[in-house]
Amino acid sequence: MEIKCNFCNGDCIKNGFQSNGNQRYKCCVYKKRQQSKYKYKAYRRNLNKEIVSFTKEGLGIRSTARVLKISTTTLLKRIISIARNIPHPIISKGKTYEVDEMCTYVRHKRNFVWLVYALEKNSKTIVSFNVGKRTNKKLNRVLETLKLSEAKKIFTDRLKNYSYLIDEKLHSVKRFGTNHIERKNLTLRTHLKRLNRRTICFSKSLLILVSILKIYFWI
Repeated sequence: MEIKCNFCNGDCIKNGFQSNGNQRYKCCVYKKRQQSKYKYKAYRRNLNKEIVSFTKEGLGIRSTARVLKISTTTLLKRIISIARNIPHPIISKGKTYEVDEMCTYVRHKRNFVWLVYALEKNSKTIVSFNVGKRTNKKLNRVLETLKLSEAKKIFTDRLKNYSYLIDEKLHSVKRFGTNHIERKNLTLRTHLKRLNRRTICFSKSLLILVSILKIYFWI
């Protein structure tokens, strides 16, 4: 039986047997060894696609692990690995943005953190985000991205920090200026249980929260 390489989709040749007696194959290009079938579910070829799909649908870590029949530890490692390989989106110049922050918590309900993110007004895409305490430093990490893209206008709420961080010519706090991003906040809280206001499904790790958001925003 001929199989294709999991890494390059090239041809493989037979290369002995595994300790469990299964036929082993070797890629003709990358020389990596693999099997045609794996008993352990985490080796399925389309596993990462399923993880992304379930994550964007709002399934929790344990729910996803049960459906995919893999351990939670393996799932967490896969989520971090997938997120690490997601490139930052290319930002067009001269666009109009909305910036807002959303409160949630990590590890326990007394440890509040804020998701600060920027939404492009016309395409409704998320171009930058950061998670942490609501300080000028954290806010500025998102705003600096917009400044480098030569933003035409930046709409925010009336949080005083923004008046110190954004040039007056770019900054606007007019009524209904942040309608799109406020609606996005509702969508996020609806789709991702870990962002709900009253829930037991909150993130236990900041790294996992950031990874989940990268998958949700940019895949």
